[in-house]
Amino acid sequence: MRRPRSVRDADVAGKRVLVRVDFNVPMENGRVADDTRIRAALPTIDLMLESGASEVVLCSHLGRPNGPNPEHSLRPVGEHLRTLVDDDRVRLLENTRFHPGETQNDPDYARELASTADLYVNDAFGAAHRAHASTEAVAHLLPGYAGLLLERELEELGRLIEAPEKPFIVILGGAKVEDKIGVLRSLSERAEEVLVGGKMAEELRDGGGFGPAQADLHLPIDVVAAERFEAEAASDTVCWDEVPDGWLGLDIGPETREAFAACIGNARTVFWNGPMGVFEWPRFAEGTNAVARAVAGANAHTVVGGGDSVRAIEELGVADRIDWVSTGGGASLELLEGKELPGVAAIPER
Repeated sequence: MRRPRSVRDADVAGKRVLVRVDFNVPMENGRVADDTRIRAALPTIDLMLESGASEVVLCSHLGRPNGPNPEHSLRPVGEHLRTLVDDDRVRLLENTRFHPGETQNDPDYARELASTADLYVNDAFGAAHRAHASTEAVAHLLPGYAGLLLERELEELGRLIEAPEKPFIVILGGAKVEDKIGVLRSLSERAEEVLVGGKMAEELRDGGGFGPAQADLHLPIDVVAAERFEAEAASDTVCWDEVPDGWLGLDIGPETREAFAACIGNARTVFWNGPMGVFEWPRFAEGTNAVARAVAGANAHTVVGGGDSVRAIEELGVADRIDWVSTGGGASLELLEGKELPGVAAIPER
């Protein structure tokens, strides 16, 4: 896997540094609802300040606005950041997606961004799979480096591809099946066992385009099924192949939870992405929670990615027992699938 040069090796003393961060954070009533991504960028920001940078200019997107939109302004994020880093050398630019040239990877907008600094650092792993002006084009105009978060993500995810300690267990779930088939194919060539739940399991049961691989594929034994897609719908635990016509499998059942936990307990490396059902409804959350507890308790190197899986381990209070919680989302999946990330490829190698 490609390893870009690290910000640790950059001479930033007395220089202005443009840092692409991922401050695409949840907002509620005009305030930051979860600052996990902001805090993830602090080590790189602190390193720049401690190394004597004259100015640290941060840029990020927030949401998907079609031009300037007050609802997607980064000003509230900047106010929150000030409570975490009280240094006048730190400046946050307005939402990069307010400019039409951002998503078009426009060289003119990239030059505008480059004019604010002497060198460039990409610490936004969650946006590294997009060839945008602030993630790709600007890296060709300034000396470019990988931030500490981007560097760690590449190390942790690269380990899953290059040298996972065996047995390597992969757990996949969720509803975005088309986003994960490529990852399933890639990791099943390296893993011993792949455990699949959620909508993805239904897709594979119905022949969802997954070919032969090294790994043993485990689909649910039983499911918690409901007569309709509603939180309070009548439900029952049934065998996987005996779901009543018209009913929906909304969680893995107790036998599957036990079998999955046993597999996870034997692992030395675990990667988990995607819930086992509609876990936002408490009645159908136990499968996801059981997997979260098993991963947290495993005597293994554990990596969890994807918003729903991360939310599950955080709500259960076990996130601190996971070795690496990836901020990547789509970037993580594309990297593990074997795709080149534009934001990484634009930075010179070590």
